[in-house]
Amino acid sequence: MADTPAVLDASLIPRDDSSSSYDESLASSTTSVTDSVFEYRKLHGRPYKVSETTEYWAPVDAAQNDAFDVLHNVHLIVAGNKLFQSPLGPDLGKVLDIGTGTGVWAVDLAHQYPTASVTGTDITAVQPAWVPPNASFVVEDCLLEWSWPPNHFDFIHLRALYGCVPDWEALYAQAFRHVKPGGWFEHVERECRLQSDYTPIPTDHVFNKWADLFYTGGEKTGRSFAIAEGHQMKDLMEKVGFVDVHERKFKMPMHGWARNSELKNAGYQGQLALDQSLDGLSTFLFTQVHGWSREEAVAFTEAFRKESRKISNYAWIWK
Repeated sequence: MADTPAVLDASLIPRDDSSSSYDESLASSTTSVTDSVFEYRKLHGRPYKVSETTEYWAPVDAAQNDAFDVLHNVHLIVAGNKLFQSPLGPDLGKVLDIGTGTGVWAVDLAHQYPTASVTGTDITAVQPAWVPPNASFVVEDCLLEWSWPPNHFDFIHLRALYGCVPDWEALYAQAFRHVKPGGWFEHVERECRLQSDYTPIPTDHVFNKWADLFYTGGEKTGRSFAIAEGHQMKDLMEKVGFVDVHERKFKMPMHGWARNSELKNAGYQGQLALDQSLDGLSTFLFTQVHGWSREEAVAFTEAFRKESRKISNYAWIWK
């Protein structure tokens, strides 16, 4: 396995069911909308979500959400046009999508598997109002206790929560507790560092400086951006009790340099998503965590943007 695992999935060891206050807790958490749903703060004119456990590092607005939806398409293309890598049958049963964001993965899954019951959770209510009848969304913080009983879901999916989680082991333990014995858990993350197989990227290159700022920023906030490095995900899954754990990695091209037509398409879409989201990705981290001025953050982001637009870099990122 190379440096960065991308998709990890695991079946569960058997264990006993435990009692829970499922009906009461789920009703109280899903039928009332608290003030926390509307808790945002403005930073340089863009809204950032604030919850009981975190201040999300990317803005929550149409521009950023549109970029994330484009990136969803890139994930699918690179992964063989599959919504998941786990060996699931045609009847998915109950599915939970943690950190669902705009809900695009959950909605796509619900469309493809109409007999599945798909639930997406997030701290933001930015999901569409019109969704398939077998899909629903709940405003819930995955860092707190989950609303459902143990052994409830057949499949739990999690993607792109880097920079958000202070204790990955605790989150994995939650997933282990709430997925059924014999069920599957899949976690997809991506790296922050753009690399190249054809163009030398020196240590002081803006690609490396960008990644280092995210990694050190995560160290400062206690919410790592480096969870996909090494074998952390696999090791932690096994530590909390998952078995039959698999690591899979994919190179996600940036820009249209790939010869393969599908990867070329993915690269163009990835570049579009990156270019559109750069300001949102960097503003909070650079100004609020690293203490830069707004002008310094903009200048560095523009330097990164300029370099990322060069097709001659043959850039890609681990997913």
